[in-house]
Amino acid sequence: MIPAVDTLLKDIRAKRFAPVYLIHGDEPYYLDQLADQLEKVAIPVAEKSFNQFVLFGKDTDVGSVINYARRYPFMADRQLVIVKEAQDMGGLKEKNSLTLLEDYALNPLSSTILMICHTGNLDERKSWVKAFGNKGVLLAAKKLYENKLVDWVQDYCHKQGVKVSPKACQLLVDHIGNDLKRMAGEIDKMMLNLRVDEEISASTVERLVGISKEYNVFELQKALLQRDVVKANRIVDYFSRNPKDNPLILILTQLFSYFSKVILVQSSRDQSEKGVGALLGVNPFFVKDYLQAARTFPLLKVADIIHSIRRADAQVKGIDTPTMTEGEILRELVFSILH
Repeated sequence: MIPAVDTLLKDIRAKRFAPVYLIHGDEPYYLDQLADQLEKVAIPVAEKSFNQFVLFGKDTDVGSVINYARRYPFMADRQLVIVKEAQDMGGLKEKNSLTLLEDYALNPLSSTILMICHTGNLDERKSWVKAFGNKGVLLAAKKLYENKLVDWVQDYCHKQGVKVSPKACQLLVDHIGNDLKRMAGEIDKMMLNLRVDEEISASTVERLVGISKEYNVFELQKALLQRDVVKANRIVDYFSRNPKDNPLILILTQLFSYFSKVILVQSSRDQSEKGVGALLGVNPFFVKDYLQAARTFPLLKVADIIHSIRRADAQVKGIDTPTMTEGEILRELVFSILH
């Protein structure tokens, strides 16, 4: 959880409302979470019909939103106006409309709570954007970096009151990536099938999320580390036959992250498990794997592997070799890693 998002959720649950909110960024999970929480608690159920309005950008414009915000609540203390997908709102690129937004943000109606959710990052230096921060809340909800995803999974499970193993966390991250909405959905689905006090283990993830026990990125990394040519190629063949469930771009992202950490270990003076764990910010469960990889692959070889992964990424995007299939690209990459 982004600390600012977590703090804002706590404020909303405690009904400490601001008059205006502008939430923007490229992580829709947080935008939806904040809007949904505000919908739940801002207006009593009996008053929602007349005093709660959820608008969508493609169906409205800035002028209409301001009109909603400036109306007074009907037989109630406050009203709520939420604009979702505000990036599609009419007039958002027009100077006069932005001036209207800025004027309202600087002088909001005390009986209205206005939340605007904009998918995509805004320039916080612009005066109309800053105006929301001056009188209310301006928050950027950006996608998590890859190295923060395991911590996010652990934190999410902890808040749901369920234990999760380190390997299960890594499997989920390797399989789903940084799609937090899908990640939360898969965890929620698993929780429905757990016994009381049962931990989410790697086998739980394999069984309920549909990840193959033998054919996943985690096992591919293990095969490369052990220089097991037969197993690595068997996994590549499986990925090639099931490209929709195993998108190459996600596999390359995980391999790049893995070998980037290996080169960090090789460059570190402190080769102790504690030192490496602190350097990489990974669970101690995985430290031995990185230390073994650092010993298995020489520094120059790891640098060459990272270069090969970058080349494979370019090939996936049609650069240099637009006729190669994803299976052929991955097979070539694995060959270069193992030889």
